[in-house]
Amino acid sequence: MEHLLKYCENDHQRNIIEACIKYETKAEAAKHVGIAERNVFKHLKAVRARAAIAGECPERDLNYPLPYGQQIKGTSTLVDKRTGETRLQWIKTTVEEEARELAIRMAIDALKEDLPRYEPVVKDAATVADLATVYTLTDCHVGMRAWNQETQSGDWDLDIAEQVLTDTFGALVECAPNAGTAVVAQLGDWLHQDNINPLTPTSGHVLDADGRYSKVVSVAVRILRRVIGMALSKHDQVIVLMAEGNHDLSSSIWLREMFKAVYENEPRVSVIDTPLPYYIYQHGQVMLAWHHGHLRKNDQLPILFAAQFPEIWGSTKKRFAHTGHRHHVEEKEHSGMTVVQHPTLAARDAYAARGGWIAERKATAITYHREHGEVGRVTVTPEMVRK
Repeated sequence: MEHLLKYCENDHQRNIIEACIKYETKAEAAKHVGIAERNVFKHLKAVRARAAIAGECPERDLNYPLPYGQQIKGTSTLVDKRTGETRLQWIKTTVEEEARELAIRMAIDALKEDLPRYEPVVKDAATVADLATVYTLTDCHVGMRAWNQETQSGDWDLDIAEQVLTDTFGALVECAPNAGTAVVAQLGDWLHQDNINPLTPTSGHVLDADGRYSKVVSVAVRILRRVIGMALSKHDQVIVLMAEGNHDLSSSIWLREMFKAVYENEPRVSVIDTPLPYYIYQHGQVMLAWHHGHLRKNDQLPILFAAQFPEIWGSTKKRFAHTGHRHHVEEKEHSGMTVVQHPTLAARDAYAARGGWIAERKATAITYHREHGEVGRVTVTPEMVRK
C-alpha cells in the first residue's frame, strides 16, 4: 500500500493512507486519524483509482507508472497456464476525459465528507410566492487576465472579478422584487481554466491566466458563497445551478457536488445536480431551462428540451431557455419557447480582442410569474459597480 502515498492529493489523505499501512483494520486507522470509518474507505478508494489510472495497481499485477498526463485505457496480459506467472503484458494508455472524470468524481466523494456545513440563513422580508427571479451569471471567467491597453475592454483579474461579480449580484438582489423563489444560474465558464495548466480542456489552447490555480479556486468559491448568501437573505427558496461550460468541464462537477454538500443543512437551498448539461426547473405554468451553449445552437434548444423533458413541456404554457457561451445578447421567440442568450460581465481577453468580437458587458435578473411568464427585468453593468 506504500505506493499509494505519492498519489495523495493533500496531507489529510496522506495521513489516512499512512494509518492504513500502520494499523491492521480500517476502524483502527479511522480512530487514529479522527474520522469516520466510511471516510477512510472513500479516501482509500479515491487514491487507489488515481494510482490505477496512473498505471500502479499491484493487486491486479499492474506496476508500470505512466508519464504525466497519460492514463490507463486497458491492459492485455499473457499468463503461463502451468505456473500462473505473467509472461507478457501490454499497457494501453489514453488521455480520454472519461478516465479523468472518474478519478475526479471519486476524489469529490471522498473529500466532500470533510467540508463544513453552513447553518440556515435568516431571511429579511416577506416574499411573493408566485414570483421566481432568475439571476444569471455566465462566462465570468474567474482566473482570466485581460489588459485594457491590449483589449480596449477593461482590465480583468482575480481582484477585479471578485469585486465586480459580488457587487453586481448585490445590486441585482437589491433591485429585484421579493420573489419567493430565486435561481442562482451560474451558466458555465465560471472558471477560465479547468486545471493547474492554463489550457482549454478540449483543444489545449493556451489561456491568459491570473494567479495559481489554487488561488483561482479559492476566489471562485468565495464569490459563489457570498452570492448564495445574498439570495438567501431575500428569497424563501434558492435554486443553485452550476452549469457545465466548455472552459470548466471538470470544475463544474466538483462545484455541484461541493455546494450540495455545503448546504445540505440549509433546507432553503436546492442544487441542480444532474450531470446532463441541459437543466430545467418548473415554476407553475412556466418552464425554465438552461444550457451553456457549447453543445447546441440556440435554435436547436426548443425541440431538444421538448424531446428530453416532454412531461414538463406538456404541463407548462410558457417556456424560457437561457444560454451563454457567445458573450453577447440574443433573444428570440421560437415555436413554444423563448431563448435568451446572456452576455458576460468579464472583460474580453486577447483572443476575443484580436478576433474583433465586441459585446456590451452586463448581467440580468429576470422575474417570472407562475402563470404569466416574464413580468420584470433588472440589468446591471460593470460601470455601475466598478470601484
